[in-house]
Amino acid sequence: MATPAASTAKSDFPWWLAVAAALALAAAIFIAASDLYAQVFATVAKGIGTTVFVTMVAFALASAIGLTIALMGLSGSRWLRQIARFYVEIIRGVPMLVLLFWIAFAGAPAFVAGWNALTAPLQSAGLFGELMIRDVSLLWRAIMALTIGYSAFISEVFRAGIEAVEKGQIEAAKALGLTRTQRFRLIVFPQAIRTILPPLGNDFVAMVKDSSLVSVLGVADITQMGKIYAAGSFRFFETYSIVAYIYLILTVGLSLALRALEKRLRRQHEQ
Repeated sequence: MATPAASTAKSDFPWWLAVAAALALAAAIFIAASDLYAQVFATVAKGIGTTVFVTMVAFALASAIGLTIALMGLSGSRWLRQIARFYVEIIRGVPMLVLLFWIAFAGAPAFVAGWNALTAPLQSAGLFGELMIRDVSLLWRAIMALTIGYSAFISEVFRAGIEAVEKGQIEAAKALGLTRTQRFRLIVFPQAIRTILPPLGNDFVAMVKDSSLVSVLGVADITQMGKIYAAGSFRFFETYSIVAYIYLILTVGLSLALRALEKRLRRQHEQ
C-alpha cells in the first residue's frame, strides 16, 4: 500500500513540464526541418542578445534603485519616507509603455538640456563638448525606462521582505552594539532574502517579457527583429509563432531555474 507521502509525490509530478518539454522539442525538430521556419528563427534569434542585455542591465539598476527607495521608506526620517512613497506611487501609476515613450522623447531631451546648462562653463572652456540628443541612444533610453518603471515595484518587494524579519532579532543586534549598517548586512538582509527572492524572481521574468516593449523605439530585440521580418515577408503567423516560442523558452527556463534556487535556499535554511 502506497504511503501518503509517496501518493503526494506521485500526484505532484510536473506533468505540465513534461508536456511542455515534449512540445518544445517537437517544435525545435519542426523548425530545423523547415527551411522557412529555420530562416525565420535565424533572423529573430539575432535579437536574443539585445533582449538579454536590456533585461540584465535594467534589472540590476532597478534592483539597486529599488533597494535604495525601500531603505528610504523604512528610515527614521519622515521626509525620506514621504519621498519614497511619492516615487513608488507615482511611478507605479504610469503604464510601462507610456513611461517608455516619456523617457525616450521627453525625459532624454530634458536631461540633455539640463546637462548642457550645468556644464555650460566647462563647455565654454573647452573641457566638455555639447551633448546632443542623438548621443543618448534609444537602447539606453529604453533601459532607463524599464529601470525606473520596475524600481518602484522592486522597492516594495524589498520593503516587505525587510519588514518580515522579526523585530526581536533586530533589538538583540542593537543590544550587542551593532551599527545600523551592520544590523542590515549581518542580520536583516540574509533573512529577508528568502522572502524577497520569489517575488523578485517573478519581477525578473516579467521584465524579460516587458523588454519586448522596447521594440516600439526600434531597438533590435527579439520582437523588433520579428516585426522587421514579418513586414518584409508577410509571414506573420510563422514569424510571431517563432517570437512566442523564443520568449516561452526564456521565461519558462528562468522560472524553473529560480524555483530550483528557492528550493535550495529553503533546504539550506531547514538544515
